[in-house]
Amino acid sequence: MANFAEQLSALNQTLTDLQTTVEGIPTSLASFPEVGVSMGQSEGGQGVAGSHFGLHGAQRVAARHKTETLDINAGWTLLSGYLVFFMQCGFAMLCAGAVRAKNAKNIILLNILDSCFGAMAWYITGFAFAFGDPAPDENGEYPTLEKSQSFIGNRFFCMSNLPRTMYVSWFFQFTFAATGATIVSGAVAERCRFEAYMLYELMIVMFVYPVVAHWVWSPFGWLSALRTPATSYRDSYVLFAGAGVYDFAGDGPVHMVGGFASLAGAWILGPRIGRFDSAGNPVDMPGHNASLNLLGVFLLWFGWYGFNPGSTNAIINNASGRFVEGGFSGVSAAIAVNTTVAAAAGTLSCLFIAMAHNYFSLGVIVWDLIIAGNGALAGLVSITGPCHVVNTWAAIIIGLIGGGVYYMVSKINLHLLKVDDPLDAIAVHAGCGAWGVIGSAAFAAENMVLNVYGPSPYPDSDGGRPYGFIMGGDGKVLASSVVYIIVIAAWVLGIMTPFFFIIKRIGLMRVAPEVEAEGLDVSLHGGSAYPHDKTGGAGKLDNMVGGGPNITVDMVDRKIAEALEKMRLEMKSSNGVPPV
Repeated sequence: MANFAEQLSALNQTLTDLQTTVEGIPTSLASFPEVGVSMGQSEGGQGVAGSHFGLHGAQRVAARHKTETLDINAGWTLLSGYLVFFMQCGFAMLCAGAVRAKNAKNIILLNILDSCFGAMAWYITGFAFAFGDPAPDENGEYPTLEKSQSFIGNRFFCMSNLPRTMYVSWFFQFTFAATGATIVSGAVAERCRFEAYMLYELMIVMFVYPVVAHWVWSPFGWLSALRTPATSYRDSYVLFAGAGVYDFAGDGPVHMVGGFASLAGAWILGPRIGRFDSAGNPVDMPGHNASLNLLGVFLLWFGWYGFNPGSTNAIINNASGRFVEGGFSGVSAAIAVNTTVAAAAGTLSCLFIAMAHNYFSLGVIVWDLIIAGNGALAGLVSITGPCHVVNTWAAIIIGLIGGGVYYMVSKINLHLLKVDDPLDAIAVHAGCGAWGVIGSAAFAAENMVLNVYGPSPYPDSDGGRPYGFIMGGDGKVLASSVVYIIVIAAWVLGIMTPFFFIIKRIGLMRVAPEVEAEGLDVSLHGGSAYPHDKTGGAGKLDNMVGGGPNITVDMVDRKIAEALEKMRLEMKSSNGVPPV
């Protein structure tokens, strides 16, 4: 038995050594192919043949390792894109629960068509304007680079000449574009015409969103932190304000674009019938199903783990020449943690702020479920931009403040601006998106900025990059971030406000008052989303789920209680028992 145990131990050690050797081959040979030559040489005069075998063997191993690396990172990006696309389900449930039952079909149809129209728009011009960058020559330079390409891309229209290796990027970025356009549908819910929806969806995904995405995510974009001397036009600056913008997953392109477009649409469209009384005070119009609303919040929170961590577009190093110390997996894990704690902090912050506001203004304590759900979304939006460069404690602070920003902007939007936004899309996305960009400028940690973006592209610098002013940095990131917020607001409002105004002038913006009162489902979509309920105008049973103001849930419950009491009395009388 002793000999057998010794033999088994020796065999295990041999297998361990072999595994270590095999695992080490790809990295060593990929990094140092000349090692193959020395491996092939021998004292027996087989140096030439051996070196030939060793060199080509190393090249094959290196090529295989590179292909495997690219495949793994492509798989990670695709899976993340699937999660982001699944967020459309979350939006559908969130919107359906937040509107009245008579409009549930309409808003769900808009959500599914966001993906359909978005895909077509992204195919035609969206990807080209966002990522249609010039191709490098054999020296890694860009002789065809034009000045306009710092503002907008100009290649790959209708995917023309798009390499198959870029299809991963096309799909992943499409899911973000569709998400940004979906935001607007909630702000104009319950009174927007279908024709107007189709037109603004195409405008946003074909032009408005891609241009902003190019500014910050393309290495040629004028605000991008990824710019280098090679991707900058001739002798122009490299990094705007010496820093660029640290917006990792889209506080600008997705959330501020969607939020400011929502502001333009809801303002031009006007409030729902009955949203404000004759004195201009808001009248509560709650959604018909809080369960669907919160289901949507949870689905969106889940999808955000593709949105934020997946934006690394890699999970292991050496993808497309990029290298991150500690590996992309470490960055993605840190982002996932930051996303989680920011959402949790936003939920708690918003819940307690709303409770305190109700207590001091009305004298009652209310733990508002819908407000808590919107607080979670506020925290998620707030951390979307800075998730890659902030510590966990900073992510909690960003989430906490994000909840307060949402609640404040929501009240200003409704009570001061008199803008009717059924889903609070403006407050969640425009307000918290802007705060997230400022949070990045405030809390970006020096080591994390270097880890993600690498050393400064300026050859005469010490290699360091600007970082958050609260973390001891200067104001360069803050300056670029403020300009970023201003130009996005100007770009989106400057295009979408006159766009919506023109649609309104030609009569394609809003449904007729009688259609709005009856409900869009019955009027436009073949019937109620709840066919077991009666349908019709004011005064019928469907009023308890949004058909009109005459019958309330309390009235229905009281009628049911009266009927049960009458039945009880009749049963006692039939049994000869006098009623009590």
